[in-house]
Amino acid sequence: MRVLIMTAVAPERDAVQRGLGHDSRFEFALAGVGLAAAAVNGAMVLAAAPYDLVVIAGIAGGFPGQAEIGSLVVASEIIAADLGVELLDGFSSLDDLGFGTTRVSVAAGIAERLTAALTAAGLSARTAPVLTVATATGTAATAAALAARVPGAAAEAMEGFGIATAAALRGVPVIEIRAISNAVGPRDRDAWRIGDALQALEAASSVLAEVL
Repeated sequence: MRVLIMTAVAPERDAVQRGLGHDSRFEFALAGVGLAAAAVNGAMVLAAAPYDLVVIAGIAGGFPGQAEIGSLVVASEIIAADLGVELLDGFSSLDDLGFGTTRVSVAAGIAERLTAALTAAGLSARTAPVLTVATATGTAATAAALAARVPGAAAEAMEGFGIATAAALRGVPVIEIRAISNAVGPRDRDAWRIGDALQALEAASSVLAEVL
């Protein structure tokens, strides 16, 4: 199996590499920050070589009551939560408008096995929708709107849908793993635990190597 690991930034990549060790099945590429950079860089890497699986990995915000800081979320679906139009009576997604889709399916079997293995290893993990947003949430009102828009959503990040779309267009299965560093909502930088999230990501990557 040849697996592409894509993270937004180098510290996330380094955490995954520490967890995987020297395993020749895995190759790495940086996506950059944001949906557009992730889509472009993902498409370029996937066009250059064949892969059997794409793993999107990194830290993320967790929705209160769904994913606590330091826990892990394995995507059940990757959703561009704010891709659409805002109307007087609410939000309509591309799906609602008939202009495309805001959802990419994951390799469900791998995602389920990984979540089970993470839990068996003593890590706090669950499978749930992971949202991709263009603007990171900074208010309780926006957090509530997103949670209502995608019931059960557990994590929010900025790259997954871009990479996943590139993978889908190439016919390559994809999964997304997020370690929670902060709560989705008002941005309290003093409460963020990036170091703990990177440690959780490293631990998850060690389990990933065993699952694959």
